Amino acid sequence: MKTFKVIGANAVSQWLNNHGEKLLDSVADCYCQFAQGQTVCPDSYFLRYPDQPQNRIIALPASIESDTAPVSGIKWIASFPGNLQKGLDRASAVVLLNDRETGYPIACLEGSQISSFRTAASAVLGAKYLHTTPGKIEHLAVVGSGLIAHTIVTLLEQTGWTIDAMTVIDLDKQRAAEFCGKFTHITTTSSDDIADIARADMILFATSAITPYVKDKALVAHKPTIIHMSLRDIAADIILEGQNFADDVDHAIKANTSLQLAEQQAGNRAFMAGNIVDLIKNQVKPDFNKARIYSPFGMGILDVMLGYQIYLDTPNEALCEMDDFFPTPYTQA
Repeated sequence: MKTFKVIGANAVSQWLNNHGEKLLDSVADCYCQFAQGQTVCPDSYFLRYPDQPQNRIIALPASIESDTAPVSGIKWIASFPGNLQKGLDRASAVVLLNDRETGYPIACLEGSQISSFRTAASAVLGAKYLHTTPGKIEHLAVVGSGLIAHTIVTLLEQTGWTIDAMTVIDLDKQRAAEFCGKFTHITTTSSDDIADIARADMILFATSAITPYVKDKALVAHKPTIIHMSLRDIAADIILEGQNFADDVDHAIKANTSLQLAEQQAGNRAFMAGNIVDLIKNQVKPDFNKARIYSPFGMGILDVMLGYQIYLDTPNEALCEMDDFFPTPYTQA
């Protein structure tokens, strides 16, 4: 029986902030393993509150079945937007890992950073394969000025992207201004007007919106790269006229995402060009005559894979070990 380990925020942060390229490679490899049937990735499960529709807790179970790193686990992540008014992060999470041979839990890791960085890695991969000038953004529009957006911009820069200018758009213009203050080396502007996305060659949506509000087709008539991380910002009409990709189509077309609304309107999924693996393997090419929209729903395999990598790499002095976490097996008592 393995010792149960607890890995906190500092150790998790240190790994994530020092392995940018390894992070991207690991996420791309995990997507490819999924496409090859080497993972188990059930649907996410949502705990919702009838009187608080903006709040939710999501369970993402997964298993990596490869010979090199077999492990199972689950991410349990809460999204409570009202936390921002309390000085707390919107999202909090843990990642639990289970030994693939015995099923015993082997570790609990602080999960919000793993979640934000794996989300960022997915976003950067989408940008890499869909943007007209990979590695260079002339004008980035960031819609939503929270942790996810910050992590994505940070990882873009960590992996060699240059950003000439950035407009940060948020209903709370003060939050947008504070976000700009974290990137003083970029020419930044804060705004509360969604029309400002029309000036950007790349648009990043990272909000807590639950229904589409971007409905004017003219805002994306310049055919930008759209990294649609919050999934519910864009009206179905815009989705149907774009070239659309997801991490996995079946996972992404549900839960009232913009993609599901587009399917309901169109009556089919012909508007989907493919999954991220189709881009990674060069099986589908970006169409620069359309807005290219990447809408990854989020897959638990990424959290489990990254959590396991951090578990393997974290030295004992940086974690807490519990030798007596499990009871003595009944047959040995």
